[in-house]
Amino acid sequence: MTIFTYDQDSDGVVTLSWDQPGTSMNVMTLEGFAEFEELFDKAMADDSVKGVIVTSAKKDFAGGMDLGVLGKIRAEAGDNPAQALFDFTMNGHRILRKIERNVMDPKTSKGGKPVAWASPGTSAGIGTEIALACHRRFVADNPKAKIGLPEILVGLFPGAGGTTRVTRMMDLMSAAPILMEGKMLPPARAKSAGLIDEVVAPDQLLARAKEWVLSASDADIVKPWDKPGFKMPGGAPYHPAGFMTYVGASAMIHGKTQGVYPAAKALLSAIYEGAQVPFDTALRIEARHFTSVLLNPSSEAMIRSLFLNKGALEKGAVRPEVGDERVKKLGVLGAGMMGAGIAYVSANAGIEVVLIDQEQAAADRGKGHVEGLLDKGIQRRRVTEEKKAEVLGRITATTDYAALEGCDLIVEAVFEDPTIKADVTARAEAVIPETAIFATNTSTLPISELAKASARPEQFIGIHFFSPVDRMMLVEIIKGRQTGDRATAKALDFVRQIRKTPIVVNDARFFYANRCIIPYINEGVMMIAEGVEPALIENAAKQLGMPLGPLQLNDETSIDLGVKIAKATKAAMGDAYPAAAAKADEVIFRLFEEGRLGRKSKAGYYAYDEKGKRIGLWTGLGEIWPVAEDRPDLREIQHRLILVQVLEAVRAKEEGVLMDIREGDVGAILGWGFMPWSGGPFGWIDIMGAERVVEICDRLEASHGPRFAAPESLRKMAAEGTRFYQGTEVAAA
Repeated sequence: MTIFTYDQDSDGVVTLSWDQPGTSMNVMTLEGFAEFEELFDKAMADDSVKGVIVTSAKKDFAGGMDLGVLGKIRAEAGDNPAQALFDFTMNGHRILRKIERNVMDPKTSKGGKPVAWASPGTSAGIGTEIALACHRRFVADNPKAKIGLPEILVGLFPGAGGTTRVTRMMDLMSAAPILMEGKMLPPARAKSAGLIDEVVAPDQLLARAKEWVLSASDADIVKPWDKPGFKMPGGAPYHPAGFMTYVGASAMIHGKTQGVYPAAKALLSAIYEGAQVPFDTALRIEARHFTSVLLNPSSEAMIRSLFLNKGALEKGAVRPEVGDERVKKLGVLGAGMMGAGIAYVSANAGIEVVLIDQEQAAADRGKGHVEGLLDKGIQRRRVTEEKKAEVLGRITATTDYAALEGCDLIVEAVFEDPTIKADVTARAEAVIPETAIFATNTSTLPISELAKASARPEQFIGIHFFSPVDRMMLVEIIKGRQTGDRATAKALDFVRQIRKTPIVVNDARFFYANRCIIPYINEGVMMIAEGVEPALIENAAKQLGMPLGPLQLNDETSIDLGVKIAKATKAAMGDAYPAAAAKADEVIFRLFEEGRLGRKSKAGYYAYDEKGKRIGLWTGLGEIWPVAEDRPDLREIQHRLILVQVLEAVRAKEEGVLMDIREGDVGAILGWGFMPWSGGPFGWIDIMGAERVVEICDRLEASHGPRFAAPESLRKMAAEGTRFYQGTEVAAA
């Protein structure tokens, strides 16, 4: 299998072009590393070769490392995975160091061959680390291109020299967005940051790289850290200026991560320790910290959920074997914020959209919302005026249902009222083709009941978008009792078209996401009624790694929505309505009566200024529900907040609502921000161990009631000592 091609021109310039077979984007593998080194050595050994250009035959340079390789190395290492992973990492350092130093005289740094990196598009991870080892970096002026090192976002940090090189190319504060936040930068910003050297017209990319290779001097190809007297930009840790920077960086990382993300701490340690030693020693330090992160259960879980399993779901891991069901023309019923958001992401993906509302002014407002989102994109230089016109041109805003003729998918996004939904379903089905699929966007109403309004229930499905649609990556697809495979395939293909991540669940009250989110909110609200300090509740959640505490989350989703859900649920469940939920209702209903509806009313659990900015928890909470003298400790609060979510996820799997634990973990992280460091609810159980989780459940059940009762499947796992996942592989259901 050929991964890199070797082409030497008449001027003695070799172009090494990366073209990973069978993939739309290059990813580095063990075989790729070996082949690259072999060809690079060939160029260095040939006296007729004046220099090398490293580029890609694809539209982008690389998507990073095939993280499945890391799991394979670990699995094959037997009793000593740390040594195997460390050796693998150091081998990568050796190859990239060879690019930098190649055939230079080790004493004078003269006689080397210039190596240019020429990227036609996006480069991430190891692709960018290869670039950093090259002597000059060129990127095509491609509006879709992004350059960066996003490893921190999947529980790792740049471990192929990226950490050590970037912090020697720029000061720590400038490096922070690249290394510590994983920012992917467009070419112009990457150049301003110092990550690349030149932005070149696409048709001149290789010509400009060749021009530089042929003109580069010995001095041009010696990296700053290989020159005598090199000093760390911004000062080393023991320098007065550097000391203040490192202290600030440590505080910043801990503030953002709450100490629960091992990769962030290891990254800063590698930078701090590496800054005090020579470059090659710093690479060794980086490799040691990288190995420790690879062996950390949290990083293993994040890689599995946020890279392997997320990627598998996006590629159709749970898709029925049905022919191509990509959407050509979409009808959206309801032009409110949700409907307009769906119209935006669909038109942005190249789909023709008919946006319908009962009044033309409402339909026009919906299209206006799309225009507003595009204008924000223009302000951020992510959208051009031409792109804006193109997207808006795909959207027809109207009141006329006849415009739905020819639509192959309808997404209904009207009010959460079964009567209204039934009416628009009938009106749409009267004009759309018999083969069209009808989807309802609902967060709580049972799909099987709503499907009764359809003449074709096998073509009726739920597609639950999260708000705001343009930013939230998860889409929950809900199968009703009669939903057929073609409807499921259509929904999955549509979600893939709009570049979001799908999970597929069976119909049940609150589906999967909301059945876990609502208890989390209720548990926090219930603690207020018990006299727990609100700040303690919120901070306990954030120290777990939850993006929002339960009270802030309730403010964001709106308290009046909570009241509506509570009333509807109580009406449906009758005497079976949980006593714990009733206790939370006392608080929610009281705030509702006080007119405190959350952020939208600038009053809720939090107080807000005139612009809607939070200014702190509302002091009235303590007046209505005084803080009790006898209060639970931090760990008990955290266990309660975690387990009300985790146990619902396990019950959803037991009941068949959740069909695949991959979807449960990925959905939890993307849907409501469930502790990403844990890999999701099932990943958290594996990290803790089922036996320990059951012990906590038993203690909480004794003191707080049956909502903390451990499900039988969890007790069985505890007794047998089994796990949900066996390793970093993509796990099946």
